Amino acid sequence: MQIREATKDDWPTIWPLVRAVAAAGETFTLPRDIGEADARDMWMLKPPDRTVVAVDDDGTFLGTAKMNRNHRGPASHIASASFMVDPVHSGRGVGRALGEYVLAWAREAGYRAMQFNAVVETNARAVALWRSLGFEVMTTLPEAFQHPTHGYVGLHVMWRTL
Repeated sequence: MQIREATKDDWPTIWPLVRAVAAAGETFTLPRDIGEADARDMWMLKPPDRTVVAVDDDGTFLGTAKMNRNHRGPASHIASASFMVDPVHSGRGVGRALGEYVLAWAREAGYRAMQFNAVVETNARAVALWRSLGFEVMTTLPEAFQHPTHGYVGLHVMWRTL
């Protein structure tokens, strides 16, 4: 697996995944009917922030991540990130590889910690992955996310130092 910086030419491959994840309404705080232009502006970040893709040795798209500062000004030393893995390739370590990549990027960029602002508490695989990479649930915002199957569920704020 290779993780590399995303280019504008990757967007046609990333967009169907972003659209499907948003439409499912289970893991991201995105409008379920997000349009392509809004999705591209939200996902394809400009430097110093970064968007990457994970691809197989044959170039098959596996997933994507975006990484950025979480806040500005006096809180700009805290990074954040978001991740999407193509469900066809779930369980192959793509999420872990992207998570490790993002943590290394944040350390190299001089961030002191990373914060995830909205991890849906019913997204058990993601919560377990982030915990295994050293993140802690700092708080849970009760009923902050309307899940299409489970109703109102909590959003975890997760954190780890670098």
